[in-house]
Amino acid sequence: MRGGWLSGMEATTYHIHPRCARRIVFAAVLALALAASGCSQPDSMAAIKASGTLVVLSSNSFHGVYYYQDDPRGFEYELCKAFADYLGVRLHVLTPPLEKRMAMLEKGKAYMVAAGLHATDRGSEHLDYSVPYRQVTQHVVVNRFNRGIHCWEDLAGRMVHVRRGGFFEYLLRARAGQAPSFTLVAHSEGGQEFFLEDVHSREIEATVADEHVALMARRRHPDLVLAFPLEGKRPLAWAVKKGDARLLEKMNKFLLQAKADGTVDRLWNKYYKGLEDFDYLDLKRFHRRLKTRLPRYRDAIVQAARENGFDWRLIAAVTYQESHFNPRAESYTGVRGLMQLTETTAEEMGVTDRLDPKQNILAGVAYLRKLYDRFKDIPEPDRMLFTLAAYNVGYGHVQDARNLASDQGMDPNSWSAVSKTLPLLRLRKYYRNTTYGYCRGTEPVRYVNRVLTYYDILTKKAVILRRV
Repeated sequence: MRGGWLSGMEATTYHIHPRCARRIVFAAVLALALAASGCSQPDSMAAIKASGTLVVLSSNSFHGVYYYQDDPRGFEYELCKAFADYLGVRLHVLTPPLEKRMAMLEKGKAYMVAAGLHATDRGSEHLDYSVPYRQVTQHVVVNRFNRGIHCWEDLAGRMVHVRRGGFFEYLLRARAGQAPSFTLVAHSEGGQEFFLEDVHSREIEATVADEHVALMARRRHPDLVLAFPLEGKRPLAWAVKKGDARLLEKMNKFLLQAKADGTVDRLWNKYYKGLEDFDYLDLKRFHRRLKTRLPRYRDAIVQAARENGFDWRLIAAVTYQESHFNPRAESYTGVRGLMQLTETTAEEMGVTDRLDPKQNILAGVAYLRKLYDRFKDIPEPDRMLFTLAAYNVGYGHVQDARNLASDQGMDPNSWSAVSKTLPLLRLRKYYRNTTYGYCRGTEPVRYVNRVLTYYDILTKKAVILRRV
């Protein structure tokens, strides 16, 4: 964290960072915006259709919208993009500070908010919420080495840091009169990710975060611990300014349809599936070796990735999964080197020394590209997942699993389906009728998941979020 924090005041007293210039609370801004807005604005749906653009207010966060290699990403971004497509318009996303959102809605500079909003009575005088798209639990989050915090009673005498004017401050204020005395420290800037980072670095004691946000942050900051949940799940929703009935109706119809047809679940799984799978020691080792080992081979990885049209961070993730960046790694099956080449693959790719780091990386990535080209009938992002599985277990076994998926009425081009049939190839009743026979089919599924975890960490390390 940047700078120190004030402390030592009464429980539920609000402490603001001394360098923070903005001290206007969200409620005051809402009131000023409403007072300044005067007469009602034109119908938002008419304005959206006239301009051909849906302007959305979101958060600059891994849940809202962030940019990796100039590519916008994030759960809210993708769901809003689907909504814009539903309306037949373009999408434009803005990420202003929290306290400016209401004024922008009232002035017609944006039409809706999609920022992981918690749909509650709070703010209902000024906003209308959509139907929820998800129910999530909030957790108190601490550092692994900040022992002894497992329930509300353990917060006695502790300091809990959250964003000022945000939902978590509202939750903690409601709880403060019931729980043992703890100090609520409210800051005028910073989102969930920033407070979680500060907990990990042990610069603050505790914060509150949505479960999916905390679990995602734990990949990058393994010392985070979800100490205990707050009461019950709470709905996440979108919002429009009060009385914007036509846009709200369209929004609700879209969200109900997106939940029914699986769009919401598909996007949620894309960003959050598997976050519960957590190997503390493995991730600590991975982060350590990103500093101690990766720099030795980064240039060769970047070169090989560029020559074959891959993101170098994906190749780094594969290399780590194969060898933990150990150029002399050798498995019991005889594969060797950073990319764990077999003798056959090394010969095919012209490698003279499998233990030479540059040769091994260049050949391994070129072979990965050959596999990728063989799956050209599969659209992304599944195409790369099939490629990774084939690199691990062989192209033939993956094809057997695809055929088995077809036989069982599933989509052979879907990794979700094939990740279910690959493990069946361990069982004789399934592999006896295949071309390539038995394989340890759980291993490629685990392999792909591990590579995606490492890749997710590497990509998010490259993203710069604004602390607003």
